[in-house]
Amino acid sequence: RNQESGSSGHCLAVVLSRLANAVTPLWRLPYQEQLQVKYESQRKILQTLTSRLEELGIDAQKPGGLCCPLQPVVPSPIINGYRNKSTFSVNRGPDGNPKTVGLYVGTGRGKNIVCVNTNHVKNVPSKHKQVAQCYEEFICGSPLDSCILFHEGGHWRELVVRTTSCGHTMAIITFHPQQLGQEALATQKALLKEFFTRGPGAVCALTSLYFQESTMTRCSHEQSPYQLLHGAPHIFEELLGLKFRISPDAFFQVNTAGAEVLYQAVGELCQAAGDTVLLDICCGTGTIGLSLAHRVSKVVGVEVVEKAIEDAEWNAAFNGISNCEFHSGKAEAVLPQLLASWEDARPLVAVVNPSRAGLHYRVVRAIRSCRSIRRLLYISCKPEGEAMRNFLELCCPPDPRKKLAGEPFAPVLAIPFDLFPHTGHCELVLLFTR
Repeated sequence: RNQESGSSGHCLAVVLSRLANAVTPLWRLPYQEQLQVKYESQRKILQTLTSRLEELGIDAQKPGGLCCPLQPVVPSPIINGYRNKSTFSVNRGPDGNPKTVGLYVGTGRGKNIVCVNTNHVKNVPSKHKQVAQCYEEFICGSPLDSCILFHEGGHWRELVVRTTSCGHTMAIITFHPQQLGQEALATQKALLKEFFTRGPGAVCALTSLYFQESTMTRCSHEQSPYQLLHGAPHIFEELLGLKFRISPDAFFQVNTAGAEVLYQAVGELCQAAGDTVLLDICCGTGTIGLSLAHRVSKVVGVEVVEKAIEDAEWNAAFNGISNCEFHSGKAEAVLPQLLASWEDARPLVAVVNPSRAGLHYRVVRAIRSCRSIRRLLYISCKPEGEAMRNFLELCCPPDPRKKLAGEPFAPVLAIPFDLFPHTGHCELVLLFTR
């Protein structure tokens, strides 16, 4: 209809603007104004926490009306193109092309989803956009359909691009096998490899090209292994003078330069002396623990992703760090056993950096029950979500019904770090002591 009325260009401009507003809602504001908007947002979150603590009978309100001082938002050293990881979807574009590679605008409920390329989105680096364009070119030339709805068939799905400051680029392509046999799958993998190594996609200069067959929305390496089609099995990043190995599904802060600023501050907030033991919960590839290992006597890391633990152990060995140990498994299974038998007389400081789902209830219970933990830093990218539940569990009076024993914690300082310029999000560090 728009094409018939001669307004297709205007329609596309509207869609592009909608995507920018959805992915980077603050992109029109000068950066200092963005930081002020985020400060006010974090202040509201602390006001909510203060009110919730008051409801629990805790006299939480301090001067300024908050449960603890809130420092100004620490800016990101890089404002544009800072993301080191991007996840692109495959779906119908504004022009009806069912093999458009980009990000979504619209909702499933509203039945108005379109997939829009990210050429104009400020936080996505040009290398990611280049790989996405090449992937779209490849699947548009493929006789196989894109997989928009699993039950309707189709094969081509998500693309994940990871890059590092060392110049490395990893591409991970997700493919729904449907009823294809092994021979047909092998053909598709060979075509992908050919395209990205000798064909038009060679311009991307990929360090690693991975392929994953997945019949689920999200699939771990354990559920369906990542298959290396070309290049090195890992890419490498440098952070605070250390070198880190990164696997396809390992967690790494999305803004490397911002992460350096964050981790340096975490090191200061830990107030770790030479005899301190650092407990790094949800440690990923070990970035926090390893970057602080020189400040403490020992680092103990816990992480659910097995490949990330393999990376953490490699990272420790490669960087010549010998005072770290890493435990693989769900924190709610590993940590209670670890802390229940804790007899180490050295001071114990905990740093937790969970996903948006927050910490499992049993993890909080184990932390509270361990008398040795007097200082805890909680790093959250969504403190208004499930993390808020964790904050209340850490601070509430002992409750035998909930098996929450031990002396409660109290928030003493909050510092937001802008790891996500142009978006409304911050990484909030809350310091708790008892």
